[in-house]
Amino acid sequence: MQMSRRNVFVFLVLILALGGCQLDTNVKVIKMGHAQVVSHPVHNAMVFLGQRLEEKSGGRIKVKVYPNQQLGTERELVELLQIGSLGMTKVSAASLEAFSPEISVLGLPYLFRDDAHMNQVLKGEIGKELLVSTEKFWLRGLCFYDAGKRSFYTKSKPIANPEDLAGLKIRVQESKMAINMVRGMGGSPTPVAYGELYTALQQGIVDAAENNPPSFYNSRHYEVCKFYSIDEHTAIPDVVLVSTKVWESLNLEEQNWLQEAANESAVYQEGLWKEAVEEALREVIKAGVEISYPSKAHFFEKVSGVYELVFKEQPQLEPLIQRIQQAKE
Repeated sequence: MQMSRRNVFVFLVLILALGGCQLDTNVKVIKMGHAQVVSHPVHNAMVFLGQRLEEKSGGRIKVKVYPNQQLGTERELVELLQIGSLGMTKVSAASLEAFSPEISVLGLPYLFRDDAHMNQVLKGEIGKELLVSTEKFWLRGLCFYDAGKRSFYTKSKPIANPEDLAGLKIRVQESKMAINMVRGMGGSPTPVAYGELYTALQQGIVDAAENNPPSFYNSRHYEVCKFYSIDEHTAIPDVVLVSTKVWESLNLEEQNWLQEAANESAVYQEGLWKEAVEEALREVIKAGVEISYPSKAHFFEKVSGVYELVFKEQPQLEPLIQRIQQAKE
């Protein structure tokens, strides 16, 4: 008899019920799950995090990484963290909108002037504030991972300007910010789970999607979508999370080791990410994908309404957005 997806998830919760941080004699083992394949920079950075933590702790704390949705989808992994059955995970900042309105601003289109501006914000005081803004939901951010810049890829034609999005069903994350952005540009936003996107593209449930180059390549979406228009409308980072239940089970010294290991893994992941972007673009071109670089100015003009909507619906976020925009490199 086959188990439903939900039953499988409940079964996993029972398996993990011993806790996200297991005590094995004198060794603490923190379980860390994620949704990416083992070749992804995120996985390799997590393995590096575990190695550094083990070294810093003299072998007293280890991290066991479960890749490729072995322990559930991104949403299910967050739920496991909240109840303390999983120690750590990585999610897109867009997935944390429901837990932190402040983090949702990272999904605003063209929020950052350039990479230097983004690094200043995420690695500075604003970034630290955002990382702990989810603590009341039993989730503590440790660091940001580079998730590149998201652009449109389509089945039938390249996107040279926002008008080309008219009439297209664009897959977006389950994010109000992403939905408003695509709608503001003239497309029809259609939330689809990432794991179901390849089939959705094949069957015409959606006509296009948007993501960074490594995800476009590793997901093999380039087999269906032969046009990749690099407009780089958003630069939404990933967030490495630890369950507050696990965090609070560590003493101050152990917390410092974990934070240091996470910070070092972020630097390591940034280098891996740059290599992955270059490889992804090179490989999709080999596979026959047509890459174009439309003028960002045309898209930027269309998204002012997204900011106006945020200021209207969530006026408390306006000072934060202004702080980000005014941050100097």
